[in-house]
Amino acid sequence: EVQLTESGGDLVQPGGSLRLSCVASGDTTGCMGWIRQAPGKEREVVASIDRNGNTYVAASVKGRFTVSKDNAANTLYLEMINLQPDDTATYYCAVARPWVCGLIVHIFETWGQGTQVTVSS
Repeated sequence: EVQLTESGGDLVQPGGSLRLSCVASGDTTGCMGWIRQAPGKEREVVASIDRNGNTYVAASVKGRFTVSKDNAANTLYLEMINLQPDDTATYYCAVARPWVCGLIVHIFETWGQGTQVTVSS
């Protein structure tokens, strides 16, 4: 059974940077991603990475967010730079069902508890 634990969320000023981490246990050899949820907005997959290291990044964060993983440490990362108020949300680490990857929310079956990112001056 897969378990995911996120950390790294914080209150930062616009233009600031943050690095989120997700420590996983269980089978995480497939696609993993980051999904954010803000009040009044639809859930959005901001980035994901498949078993071969191919990455997918949403247009809303392209050029600012980078997803990576450390297989030996079973850890997924999301590096965020030039953060904006619209990036404020709860960020969840998630694992997709086998053989699929991308930016579609439906494919992610197992989620962590989430970590809060707040961008404000």
